[in-house]
Amino acid sequence: MSEQANIICVAAEWRTTPQQADNVRQLMAQAAAAVRANEPGNLLYIAHQDPKDPTHFLFYEQYADQAALDAHVASAHYQDVVVAQIVPLLTERKVNLYKLLG
Repeated sequence: MSEQANIICVAAEWRTTPQQADNVRQLMAQAAAAVRANEPGNLLYIAHQDPKDPTHFLFYEQYADQAALDAHVASAHYQDVVVAQIVPLLTERKVNLYKLLG
């Protein structure tokens, strides 16, 4: 089995209020920088904002394997920025996991 077969992709879709959209955007940028700087098992972590609906956000992420995803969720920066600061600002949160097709 190739290493690519272990890659886990995450699509996290979030919504917030118009009043919190700028805060969420700024916190997402902070989270992305922390992931890139501190998580060697993270392969890709990109934040997106819908140009037609600024309250709608998407994170697209790739992790080398399940252990890397578990380390991400357990990390201090994820817990501090995403769980403690962003999640309370959201009106909707959907997270879907995918396996990369080789």
